[in-house]
Amino acid sequence: MNIQSHTFDRLRKFFSGGLDIVEYAGLLVIAFATTIAMYQEALVMIESHRVALADLLLMFLFLEVLAMIGQYLKSGQVQVRFPLYIGMVALARYLILDLKEMTEWRMLAVAAAIFLLTISVLAIRYGHVRFPYREDADENAGKPYVRE
Repeated sequence: MNIQSHTFDRLRKFFSGGLDIVEYAGLLVIAFATTIAMYQEALVMIESHRVALADLLLMFLFLEVLAMIGQYLKSGQVQVRFPLYIGMVALARYLILDLKEMTEWRMLAVAAAIFLLTISVLAIRYGHVRFPYREDADENAGKPYVRE
């Protein structure tokens, strides 16, 4: 029993370390690709001598992705709010870009989706303020989602 447990622990550590390397490599690829896309979008704005709201929202999306990667590298976890913010900005950009071709119902659906994401962010923020996590719990030190 002890040998099996020891072998399992060694395998778990081996695969965990390998997955960490793949995870960090993926994050670096995403960060690099986002930076290139941001640079290309800046070049397009410079060449056209025009900055539109849709361009600014796209740049903001790029910054949010980079901030999410930075947050993960600093703390080892991604706050749920970051993808929600990205979703809200992406939907707002979609609404602005395709406003002329949208039907009224589609426009209402996109606005309702943005509103639901906003309510989700508010609910998460309220939960964090009302029920904060204890940072100093020894038992749950490596488990950021466990609340005592």
